[in-house]
Amino acid sequence: MAEHDEVEHWFEAVADHLGEAYLRYSFTKGTENEVAFLVDELGLGAGHRVLDVGCGPGRHARALGERGIEVVGVDISQRFVDLARQDAPSGVTFERMDARALSFEGEFDAVISLCQGAFGLSGGPAASAALLDVSALRVPGVAPGAGPGARAGDPDVAVLDGMARALRPGGRLALSAFSAYFQIRYLEHTDDFDAASGVNHEHTSIRSASGEEVPTELWTTCFTPRELRLMALRAGLAIRDLWSVTPGDYARRPPDLDHPEFLMVAVRPSA
Repeated sequence: MAEHDEVEHWFEAVADHLGEAYLRYSFTKGTENEVAFLVDELGLGAGHRVLDVGCGPGRHARALGERGIEVVGVDISQRFVDLARQDAPSGVTFERMDARALSFEGEFDAVISLCQGAFGLSGGPAASAALLDVSALRVPGVAPGAGPGARAGDPDVAVLDGMARALRPGGRLALSAFSAYFQIRYLEHTDDFDAASGVNHEHTSIRSASGEEVPTELWTTCFTPRELRLMALRAGLAIRDLWSVTPGDYARRPPDLDHPEFLMVAVRPSA
């Protein structure tokens, strides 16, 4: 996707303000644990090719690249893409791309999207703008836009479908999604959770690398394990595992109410 200044998503303003300060947040400190877990779960090694959707400043892509894995990282924020490109390991590249309109077709051994890098951030003011025509997304044996778990015009459906298409047959996907169970159980006074859409609207503030603090609104779509399984089925994926995790503490835990994210591992069938 060509670089341009057009704003397509509310998160771009957040990323522009944060810049490298994004990596100060505690949830970004567990990269080594997360990547080691994924390398094992996805059977990755030197020579494999991975797509990192919503890569941010590239922390996971870099760690994979240092293991000899070729990575293409995509993010809607040009600011994050520029940061990720700085001193990137050999074989690791980054480009600006909207996760709702991924253009890849059967090119990767694995696709990842972690820590709400893209999946789950399409709610809010961008939900009705720049959406894919879901009716054009076709999965063998499933009517477009009408399969189990499908919601007409849902941008996260478009994101997951694009990730599934990017996989080679037999390729694996790892996707983290915020837990609706956890969000409701630990709802903060700064949160406004919409039960109809599953979107949490958070009122907070963010601080730039230079220390400038600004009020900010964040929208995160939350999911249940059942919903993730149905969405994966619609996208033509076979679920292998679904775990409860915390950033920096990835482990094989069955779904529960006590961890903020679910990590779904799925495979694109070979036939």
